[in-house]
Amino acid sequence: MMSRVPSSTSRQTLPTSAALLAKLHRVSFPTIGHYLEEGFVDPAIRSLLANVRVVGRALTVCIADADAVAMNHALSALTPGDVLVVDMGGDAVHASVGAVTSCAALSVGAVGIVVDGVVTDIVELREGGLPIFARGTSVLTTKRHDGDNSAVNVPVVVGGVSVSPGDIVLADDNGVLVLTPDGAADIADLALASDAAEPETLARLRAGEPVADVLYMGDKTSRS
Repeated sequence: MMSRVPSSTSRQTLPTSAALLAKLHRVSFPTIGHYLEEGFVDPAIRSLLANVRVVGRALTVCIADADAVAMNHALSALTPGDVLVVDMGGDAVHASVGAVTSCAALSVGAVGIVVDGVVTDIVELREGGLPIFARGTSVLTTKRHDGDNSAVNVPVVVGGVSVSPGDIVLADDNGVLVLTPDGAADIADLALASDAAEPETLARLRAGEPVADVLYMGDKTSRS
């Protein structure tokens, strides 16, 4: 059933430090893709705005039966720094996010919305400026059903990735990645070190050094 007051368990027991979030703001998200295989949301869920970058905590909602009231409960539970993560249960035709939803999320300090489904009011969403990630757009929207099959602040699945309240969402024009706070802490320094080395690599290639002298060619020194 719908959780009228969001569960506090995950968000209180998995705190995310400001220092970790600040560090993640400096990471190039595709760099993480060199090291991990899990947590990467289906690339069909893409940014609908250009030049966006999101680092935030997941506030989740599972919307069933095209129930618009469930979204309103999720919006009321948002806090500054949250990313609203929306599991539509496979519904790819009813838009659960539009101009009002985006405005409400932005007004309480949310930093983005990720929807495994479609959205509407695309012109207004782009004018509003809140980063929105979705599979596309639709003119068919959710309704005020106020049913009992939706839930706020529960584990969900979005783009094939399990997302729990308090997980860290990293998203930009390339796509969306979800990590646990511990997982993010483990990868952040490694990714930053890789990012720091990249400018020298690019400079050497631009200077005309042979690719084989610059890039890793494998452990075998010769091939038959």
